[in-house]
Amino acid sequence: MELPLEGLLVVAIEQAVAGPACTCRLSDAGARVIKVERAEGDFARGYDSVVDGESAYFVWLNRGKESVVLDLKQPGDRDLVLAMLEKADILVENLKPGSLERLGFDPAALMAANPRLIVASISGFAPDGPNRDRKSYDLLIQAETGLASITGAPSEAGRVGVSICDVSTGMTAYQAVLEALLSRANTGKGSRVEVSLFDTMADWMTVPLLHHDYGGKAPERVGMGHPSIVPYGVFTTGDGAALLIAVQNDREWRDLARIALDRADLAEHPDFATNPARAANRRQTDGAVNDALARMTRDEAVAALEQAGIAWANYNGVQGLSEHEELHRMAVETPHGTASIPAPAARHGSAHRPARPIPGLGDHTDAIRREFGTR
Repeated sequence: MELPLEGLLVVAIEQAVAGPACTCRLSDAGARVIKVERAEGDFARGYDSVVDGESAYFVWLNRGKESVVLDLKQPGDRDLVLAMLEKADILVENLKPGSLERLGFDPAALMAANPRLIVASISGFAPDGPNRDRKSYDLLIQAETGLASITGAPSEAGRVGVSICDVSTGMTAYQAVLEALLSRANTGKGSRVEVSLFDTMADWMTVPLLHHDYGGKAPERVGMGHPSIVPYGVFTTGDGAALLIAVQNDREWRDLARIALDRADLAEHPDFATNPARAANRRQTDGAVNDALARMTRDEAVAALEQAGIAWANYNGVQGLSEHEELHRMAVETPHGTASIPAPAARHGSAHRPARPIPGLGDHTDAIRREFGTR
């Protein structure tokens, strides 16, 4: 399979999740990614050891990369990286702001030496902002941006259960790098890309922010419900199955009431006929749905919802995902064996791209030293 980024060289001075998420996608698209690690390795290697001794995070985000162990405080190793960057197309780094410059890799100087170089920097806060020097991890940004305040049950805030700030920032950086490559194709010149976790999640928080700024009230925590749309949440059938039901508009509400719930009296009732009315009477609305579903088995409820054209989902745990008929997996080789992981969402030519191996720490150090030598 011909890959769109074949022939591009990426140098990754990265760790944890956001930077590796960006370069993983570059690698998937065919770019050669050289991952610079310290002697102890990317600390995500030690987050856990559940995948036959490998970290789940590292296995997920580092396929297809080459690992070189260097000490960037040593002149010889620093010169080796400079030699790589003279030939590189892209540098991705997620060090603390200012660290790259202190190590002797000032982006302006790098781009002067290699005018086609794209330098992508990922940080917690904007590198020119008042919080640039603060440490910033995923959950800290969930708290700082207000995401945690609208996540969880009414009685207690909660963490989004995956590293959403890190992952979204990595994907934003990937998008920005692709845009920079398109620009370079037109101009012949590289560019500087800067993405922060805070800015990324602030963008994703636009709807709650607008509700606060213009509506005068931020969305409340409603657990598995929806803060604005009713009914939209988890309901239990008579045989104990949990189903999530989503009504998107008033027409669907009328169909739900008449067909699925056998409650035609609710369809046009002023307390329920519009979404604002249902939201104001959330308890009564949800109670009517609960009462109707409690008289059905799961299969009966699903059949009734399908007949009414109402969206529904199984309320699964992770085991449900693992066994799901829609889950597409791919095999990836690790230093300790073969791991089965979810395939990336995008298909190309109706197929998922095959995964390249996960590198062991320093697997490619000697070969890269021979290839690039020292200055």
